[in-house]
Amino acid sequence: MKQMFEGSITDVMGIRVGQAQNAQARTGVTVVLADDDGAVVAADVRGAAPGTRETDLCRPENTVEKANAVVLAGGSAFGLAAATGVMDYLEKQNIGVDMGVCHVPIVPAAVVFDLMVGNAHVRPDAQMGEDACKAACSQVQQGAYGAGTGATVGKMIPGAIPAQGGVGTASIRLASGVTVGAIAVVNACGDVFDIRDGQPLACGHLPDGTAVLCEQMIAAPLSDKPQNTTIAIVATDAKLTKAQAQRMATCAHDGYARAIRPVHTQMDGDTIFALATGKAEGSAHPVQLCAAAAEVMARAINNAILAGKQA
Repeated sequence: MKQMFEGSITDVMGIRVGQAQNAQARTGVTVVLADDDGAVVAADVRGAAPGTRETDLCRPENTVEKANAVVLAGGSAFGLAAATGVMDYLEKQNIGVDMGVCHVPIVPAAVVFDLMVGNAHVRPDAQMGEDACKAACSQVQQGAYGAGTGATVGKMIPGAIPAQGGVGTASIRLASGVTVGAIAVVNACGDVFDIRDGQPLACGHLPDGTAVLCEQMIAAPLSDKPQNTTIAIVATDAKLTKAQAQRMATCAHDGYARAIRPVHTQMDGDTIFALATGKAEGSAHPVQLCAAAAEVMARAINNAILAGKQA
């Protein structure tokens, strides 16, 4: 059995993770909470079929710099409702932008399509988002939990039976004392490969048990339904500007490309959010930080699959 990579996004100072799921309906929510006054936020959307909220706010030229939480959810576009529950939870604690009459929590979100498994009529809602917030802590269950409860991979070949996806996390501590962590919900159209040896970790199978890799079937008929997506968050406790966080999100997509093939397809909504809490005393060279972001993202994607195999 292959070993999982070490660490968690909660190793980043100022970051907690909460998850809630409906195991029977096979869907759920994963919430990353930034302590105190939030974290500098950015986002990079690469897939052609995204389901997102507040990604325009994440652009470097726009006014609001920090997010209080980021929501990753199942349920396709219906699952964006979970972010409302997160906002309600945070507002009750007077967390968010103080507008005088109330606090407005900043909560970007992204969703995966998991309606083909479990019960398509049961989706993450505001209550599940609030439940995930209440469960927030430093421990992250990996595999079929939270937004990864109904995640699957290897869905490009019609007739193939997908493999289990899930949620995975990992972290890297740099020599300067800065930590970079990632959490990913892996629900890819493509297959997942071990970044250490290039061998397949998860792919579709034919009914007779034969494994079918997407890259072996390029000339064959392919699925054209946008029922996939890998969504993730990369976080650091380094002090970053919004533009620097944007670059970190962009470079973290290299981790997708190392672990998933094919990636960023027309049937995926691949999205990465970046958070920078600024709580570390040390600093990191931007190139080193972005290299770590790509590596830790690939590790988190691998862990999502490895955790399911060890369950």
